[in-house]
Amino acid sequence: MKRFLFIIFLFICHLSVGQLRLARLFSDHVVLQRQKAIPVWGWANPNEKVSVTLAGQSQSTMADASGKWMVKFSPLEAGGPHKMGVTAKSGTLTVSDILVGEVWLCSGQSNMEWRVLQANNFQEEKKNANFPNIRQFYVEHEVTMTPQTELKTGDWKMASAETVGDFTAVGFFFARELYQKLNIPIGLIHSSWGGSQVEGWISKEGMLSNEELKSYAQNLPNNWKDADHFHDQKVQKQLLGDKINPSLEDEKKYLEANYDFSKWLFGDSPMGQWDWKGIWAFRGNGFMARLVEIPAEMTAQQSTLALAENDSYNEIYINGKLVSAGIIKGVRKIVVPANTWKAGENKLMIKFGNAINLPWYGLGLQGSASDLYLEAGNQKISLSNGWRLMPSFAEKHEYVHSSNNIGTTIYNAMIAPLVPFSIRGALWYQGETNAGRAYQYRQSFPLMIQDWRKKWNDEFSFYFVQLANYGGYQNSNQGSNWAELREAQTMTLALPKTGMAVITDIGNPYDIHPTNKQDVGHRLAVNALKKDFNQNIEYSSPMFDSISYEDGKATISFKFTAKGLKVEDKFGYVKGFEIAGEDKIFYYAKAEIVGDKIVVYHPKGLKPISVRYAWADSPMDANVFNSEGFPLNSFRTDTWKGITVQNKFE
Repeated sequence: MKRFLFIIFLFICHLSVGQLRLARLFSDHVVLQRQKAIPVWGWANPNEKVSVTLAGQSQSTMADASGKWMVKFSPLEAGGPHKMGVTAKSGTLTVSDILVGEVWLCSGQSNMEWRVLQANNFQEEKKNANFPNIRQFYVEHEVTMTPQTELKTGDWKMASAETVGDFTAVGFFFARELYQKLNIPIGLIHSSWGGSQVEGWISKEGMLSNEELKSYAQNLPNNWKDADHFHDQKVQKQLLGDKINPSLEDEKKYLEANYDFSKWLFGDSPMGQWDWKGIWAFRGNGFMARLVEIPAEMTAQQSTLALAENDSYNEIYINGKLVSAGIIKGVRKIVVPANTWKAGENKLMIKFGNAINLPWYGLGLQGSASDLYLEAGNQKISLSNGWRLMPSFAEKHEYVHSSNNIGTTIYNAMIAPLVPFSIRGALWYQGETNAGRAYQYRQSFPLMIQDWRKKWNDEFSFYFVQLANYGGYQNSNQGSNWAELREAQTMTLALPKTGMAVITDIGNPYDIHPTNKQDVGHRLAVNALKKDFNQNIEYSSPMFDSISYEDGKATISFKFTAKGLKVEDKFGYVKGFEIAGEDKIFYYAKAEIVGDKIVVYHPKGLKPISVRYAWADSPMDANVFNSEGFPLNSFRTDTWKGITVQNKFE
């Protein structure tokens, strides 16, 4: 009897392994790319014959030794709905409500992931969202050490008031404009990950083809155990320099009154996950410390130390003395006895662990920064910033397998399974995480585009969003890594069939996630309407073309001025320009629009040899547009060494 049951078990296992199936992309409501060959693939028993029908075409093939099979249908024109039938000895499948139209891969980091629900005017957008011929397939977040052939989850959703909130906002607004102009079904394959770096989206083969990234690819680990060690050593090197692998005895010294933590990572505010403060994916214990200046009259008083929320076991030290230990839920308010603090400078050190109630959160404080303070009598000292951070590397710790631990791993899990699904092109919104390595982005970003095109064996269209305005308004003497990243993005336009949406006018200096995604989608859409669908429209921001110098003035010519340049500013005069002379020191300059050109000069007669425009993280004064309302692209006319040249991916 046992032998009989064992045979039945083996038979069931055999059926489940060899069961006929399609790749998840080929499910009900799928949109297939028109006017291109249509590959369709799946799995069956090894060496099994598989037959597939679609829109009056029939194709047959044999599964290979691993059970994978693929057929390729001749191009179809837009239309539908169609059905697909798949038959083999091991089963029969049917896919219904198939449309043929335009398919776009939407990828990047959080500003591409940003949903319609989070964009401007969501309640109004819901009323204009009933587009059953616009459909999205969402690719779940995953990283793997080796390229995958299939997705674990996913299906196609039709746009409606009930579903559109979960669509990529940039992708949906792009798709809606295309649909309204072309009346052709639009499919969006949404594969993005907030905070991801471009190196995660490049294949190992792509990296090996590039001298800048070749050595990294040659030393990639093969499994997660080695990968975790690789990442651990990288994080330690970043935080500790050459003194990696500290012992428990080394870390005990952190708690001593005379320990110098001034070289620890400056996290400023300790609120939020440490993942976003430069300690990526670490899970374990950690230390946070800061100096507190105490007035003499407070020392003799009992005080209250408020430390926001962290529900792990905490040890709190003041000048090397343990004043509290244990778990406190909610906003923590610790009573500190009189005469614990000393007049003048004090060292506050906290040792704590991962959040308990939210274990995915890891290290960091929750709640409000206003709940970080020291209070005694009528005096209150804010502790909301000025903190330095250090993980405990000597104690047990691990790393969440997330987007930026190891290069190539997002590509392996979230792009490789999509190849070679036929697409018209890709939309990309990413770069914030790479701003610190902006100079290297000149290579890594075009490399990724070429890598994807090579994997698909198709030079498909690739349109991307330039970084919005966010952060400070530096001058060119200080430098800007965001400006350098925008420059790298602009240089990528040298690749064929690329286009860029400039959005320095619609960002938010105080929020890295600007909610105006409608204009972003529009500026991508006009690129596609012009380049892919041959509509006679303006599609580009004005771009620097050439410069000449005469009589202490610089005259700059531009491409893509449409019907002319204009100022969009209540004051009506041009702003955002800087000039430098032989000493390479920049000064804010006057500028005037003269026809399709801009003349830039300094009122004190400085002889310029370089001009820069909108060269800041958030160039809030930049106010030049073309007649179609597209903002002038940031630029510089010099090639002087930037501030990110030395920063490399490792």
